[in-house]
Amino acid sequence: MNEQQKHNKEEVVISIDKLYKSFDDNHVLNGIDMELHKSENVVVMGRSGSGKSVLIKIIAGLIKPDEGTVKVFGKEIDKIDKEELIALRLKMGFLFQGNALYDSMTVRENLEFPLIRNNKKISDDEANKEIEQVLNAVGMAETKGQLPSELSGGQKKRIGIARTLILKPEIIFYDEPTAGLDPITSNEMNDLINDVKDQYKTSSIVITHDLTCAKTTGDRIFMLADGKFIRQGSFDEVFDTDDEKIKGFFDYNFIEEKMK
Repeated sequence: MNEQQKHNKEEVVISIDKLYKSFDDNHVLNGIDMELHKSENVVVMGRSGSGKSVLIKIIAGLIKPDEGTVKVFGKEIDKIDKEELIALRLKMGFLFQGNALYDSMTVRENLEFPLIRNNKKISDDEANKEIEQVLNAVGMAETKGQLPSELSGGQKKRIGIARTLILKPEIIFYDEPTAGLDPITSNEMNDLINDVKDQYKTSSIVITHDLTCAKTTGDRIFMLADGKFIRQGSFDEVFDTDDEKIKGFFDYNFIEEKMK
């Protein structure tokens, strides 16, 4: 490990300590502990309804925890005022399953909209430069004048990442980034997630059911079950176990392994 890697590992961008969250009698999170370091991809896995999305919403300040602390860049997320929260969210990027592109806008307009909304003083030349840069970063420069309806599912995902990158976030949350994609396009998306981390030095939490995605993109894997992280570490460390909850998840999901 070189000195830069050591420095990155020491720099914590998200810190979660003894986090609890329930909805009536549904105890979703039961004492979660996690750290995300600078320039690291952490993958959070678990069955549907296991609390993955709730965790992300708490980190983003959309839901308040019942107990425990969540710090983003050292600030306790449910203790800061509204202005601080808005400023903090500008450092976060979100890639949703549905891509959330505006159907009536071209690709260029979809990218220009958040850029101008958050920086009203930006010139046309600067905006064009920023748009060209992120489109090139995701390999979509030729789609600038197209509407979302003219794009494939994989292309929409790439434009979704470009729109996230346009505001230069330091943290990105990927929600099922390979959902609905064919295997080849999924592999391209996994490579793009890694390229974004390397090029933009982002720190990311990747929520996925796709074990190929987890193995390819995750520096560390966290397996969520019964409201807790029951196992964490590298891909091999997490899945080298006789725990039926994890073995069942592996056997059901990891089609590549079945086909070897």
